[in-house]
Amino acid sequence: MGIGRPDLTVAIGDWQLANPIMTASGTFGYGAEFADFVNLNRLGAIVVKGVSVKPRIGNPPPRIVETACGMLNAIGLENPGIEKFLTDKIPQLKKYTCGIVVNILGDSLEEYCTLAERLNETDITAIEVNISCPNVKKGGVAFGTDAKMVYDVTRCVRERSDKPIIMKLSPNVTDIAAMAAAAEEGGANAVSLINTLLGMAIDIRARRPKLANKVGGLSGPAIKPIALRMVWQVAQRVKIPVIGIGGISTVEDVVEFLLAGATAIQIGTANLVNPKAAEELIDGLENYLLENKIASVKELINGLIT
Repeated sequence: MGIGRPDLTVAIGDWQLANPIMTASGTFGYGAEFADFVNLNRLGAIVVKGVSVKPRIGNPPPRIVETACGMLNAIGLENPGIEKFLTDKIPQLKKYTCGIVVNILGDSLEEYCTLAERLNETDITAIEVNISCPNVKKGGVAFGTDAKMVYDVTRCVRERSDKPIIMKLSPNVTDIAAMAAAAEEGGANAVSLINTLLGMAIDIRARRPKLANKVGGLSGPAIKPIALRMVWQVAQRVKIPVIGIGGISTVEDVVEFLLAGATAIQIGTANLVNPKAAEELIDGLENYLLENKIASVKELINGLIT
């Protein structure tokens, strides 16, 4: 007699997710854009497109370039700003029963604090903090590349919100585990990694960069081995949950990240290739557990044998 349906639930602090499959910010809009393709209520969570204090128009086109096994993007964090987000997007998000995570970004500590305060008044589930942004008051150094700044941003958001706080880490650092430790010390409930790697593409006929911004963020299957290694390193260093991101498109990818120490994962570029990717991976993960007679997905987390 076989086992019943496996338990897909995972926890990030006091937040219980129906399953570990989330969508990554910037690749899934505000959820509604994918409603015709995906049963959004089945997802562990939707992480919406990043929001800032004031509206951003983003970078000039071209802003996306395909690469071998991935893509480069330099969208420039285009968004309508927090006030329009609260009036136009929050009412739509309330329709869904899955977790709703809002990604925030800022150019100063004060902006992160303001966003945390405004979102704390809403019914969203959690806040994900993008710290790959430049600190304009520190000469443009990205918050996520300095452990002290990682701590400071985490602390300020933590003090202004009682929502679960997820710090999204940049891979463009020497020691990502040190950044994760700073986020943990600052009061984060979880860390998500990795954000995109800096990359470039050149048009050899025009002899110009293919992106108007010259450089952009590399995502997709090409970065998966790097992301997997960083997730494993961070999981060895911190006690808070780790959310894996980077080139995940198959059930095998999902299981690898869980074994490496991720409690949950986010699907990014795969959504742009197959809008149904996230929901298909939920089914695939359940089938994997059934086929291998694993009663709970929790048995996979940190299950790597070394």
